[in-house]
Amino acid sequence: MLGRLVTGYPRRILALAGLLFLALGVAAAGAMEALSLNRYEGVGSESAQARELLADRFDTGSANIAVLVTASDGTVDDADVADAGAALARDLAAHPGVGDTWSYWSPDAPATLASEDRRHALVMAWAPGDADHVRRELLPGIEADVVRPASQGPVELRLGGGDNVFRAVAEQARTDFIRAEMVILPLVALLLWAVYRRIAPALATLAVGVFSVVASLAALRAVAAFTDVSTFASNIALVMGIGLGVDYGLFMTYRFREELAAGRTVPDAVRRATAGAGRTVVFSGATVAASLASLLVFPSAFLSSFAYAGIAVVVTAVIGATVVLPAWLLLLGHRAARRNGAAPAATGFWYRTAATAMRRPLLTGGLGMAVLLLLGAPALGIDFGSPDDRLLRSDQPVRAMYDTVRADFATEEADAVQVVAPTTGPDEVAGYAARLSELDGVLRVDSAAGAFADGVRAGPAGPGGPERFTATSGGPGTRLSVLPDGDRLGQDAGGLVAEVRAAPGPDGVLVGGYPADLADYRTEVIDRLPLVGAIILGVTFVVLFLLTGSVLAPLKASVLNLLSMSVMFGVLVWGFQDGNLAGLLGFTPTGTIEPSIPLLMFCIAYGLSMDYEVFLLARIKEDYDRTGDPIGSVPRGIGRSAPLVTAAALILAASFAVYVSSEVTFLQQMGIGMALTVLVDATVIRGLLVPALMRLAGRANWWAPAPLRRLHARIGVGEDAGPPPPGPASTPPQRAAAGR
Repeated sequence: MLGRLVTGYPRRILALAGLLFLALGVAAAGAMEALSLNRYEGVGSESAQARELLADRFDTGSANIAVLVTASDGTVDDADVADAGAALARDLAAHPGVGDTWSYWSPDAPATLASEDRRHALVMAWAPGDADHVRRELLPGIEADVVRPASQGPVELRLGGGDNVFRAVAEQARTDFIRAEMVILPLVALLLWAVYRRIAPALATLAVGVFSVVASLAALRAVAAFTDVSTFASNIALVMGIGLGVDYGLFMTYRFREELAAGRTVPDAVRRATAGAGRTVVFSGATVAASLASLLVFPSAFLSSFAYAGIAVVVTAVIGATVVLPAWLLLLGHRAARRNGAAPAATGFWYRTAATAMRRPLLTGGLGMAVLLLLGAPALGIDFGSPDDRLLRSDQPVRAMYDTVRADFATEEADAVQVVAPTTGPDEVAGYAARLSELDGVLRVDSAAGAFADGVRAGPAGPGGPERFTATSGGPGTRLSVLPDGDRLGQDAGGLVAEVRAAPGPDGVLVGGYPADLADYRTEVIDRLPLVGAIILGVTFVVLFLLTGSVLAPLKASVLNLLSMSVMFGVLVWGFQDGNLAGLLGFTPTGTIEPSIPLLMFCIAYGLSMDYEVFLLARIKEDYDRTGDPIGSVPRGIGRSAPLVTAAALILAASFAVYVSSEVTFLQQMGIGMALTVLVDATVIRGLLVPALMRLAGRANWWAPAPLRRLHARIGVGEDAGPPPPGPASTPPQRAAAGR
């Protein structure tokens, strides 16, 4: 039906697509401004509740703004430097939107607000509001109105704070997005020309990818009107929009060319390509969309944003490939055909590779699995941690500031664990503060009863006096600030949060602060991983069963996909966590991996791997249905699909690889991890392990229990048989593959 519609009204379809593209382009132009900046926060977690109480009852919170004051000469205790620092603190406190403010020059300020050599000191502030408000509106004003005017005379100033770190990360990611656009489009166009050897089908296929990117950005802007969508979703929309759009466009164009080479007319070739290959594209899109839609189980706006982007990319890429591209192919006609007019034989390199693997399936499969497991072995040592300024290159100003803090300060004051006791009076917390100060790695505990260290009172309450730790709303409640030393903060901040929560204390205590925010976010991600895995595996099984009618095929596909995922995680650990790629890529290893990035990569990579599995199985099943040959159909199907899969994988890998040059570490992780996974999947997995395992299974590849066979007969949808592949008949390939 769709094929008849396309062949009946091709010019109208292209005209409507052009008008729609222009309208979507207008909407997409404002997408970046509509998208949100997000914090790493566990929605509804204990740390989130503590943050709300701190804001509502105490008019304070963890410092999200910091200014590093450096004495041009002398120390921060010199009179002129002290006057400049105190004036800066007053100006910062007076700036609209800034709440609680304190500094090294405040009365009773702790010595840890200055560096050990007294050349540097900190002014700290808390500003209420979401990340968009603080990073886009407040920080630029503070930088222009407070920091720059004061950066003269006896002091040098650098603006920092957690929100300024991730403001810089977002700005760099946007720069990388623009640079990627400039590189990916001509690179993909060149690769498509190399694949097709004709400019017209290359441009038509690239247009599907561009359409998907623009439409996806417009969709993200629309979603952002109702909920938060992270700015980083735009990076995914770009690389996946181009990648999937080109993948699906390649598949449709290859099938169209085959039908032309078989002697069919142009309209008939378009109809058959749309009816047959179009169904496979829809099945493939369903697997990719399901993989990314599983991220919706996370309440975090950061992760759910990638689900919106993934679904939008798949829907728009499928529409472009099955509606717009066929209309274009109809008008191009034989100008999109192969120059020699003949379909490629199914006896090329990939046919021979698959047949060779099938002659000795145990040896080939064993060696292939051993290589993949060896490459994935470092993943066993993965250590999830928290992101910080080291996501950025060392020449970024905010990164340079925190390099100074790490090197010269005893600890980072902004990373104190905040403890809220909502029903406890200030005169009841001395014992609790003393106990918390005895925890391993705790430098000091500030409270209304004073500052405590090693179980004893060590000084006054700190800047603002006891009143700063007492509820301002007039009701009961007090708070404490647990400051870890640098070693505990860097090595086990999450463990410290757990120990503070486990320590005996008043009823109703809530533990928050930046370390607790990150610990709760990490727990939220890790706790939902089994559910995400179950959703992905379940949907994959259903989709592949509907396509093939087999029970074994989906199980085999899942196992092989997990093998390719292990390689990706192995590279992340070996290259980024352990730092073996740091010299080459120019990042700073922290010894940990932020958990949401490998999770996102898993969902994307699993969907794309299944994308190639659908293409390959569709061809093998088509040959098997035509010949009834369970052995020879495998190399013939691979011989027909592997050139397409290889071309698509190279283009997609190149698109991801552009982000290897990013100046944000997690975009580098995504670039190199995804590019490697796509290439391994399209070569080692599809060229060696798939034929080896299918040879061992024989007819069992297509087995299903009788009830499921009857179900598939009613609701299953397979691809229409295409033209018979040129090459040997079924018997010789069967013998060759079987090694007879």
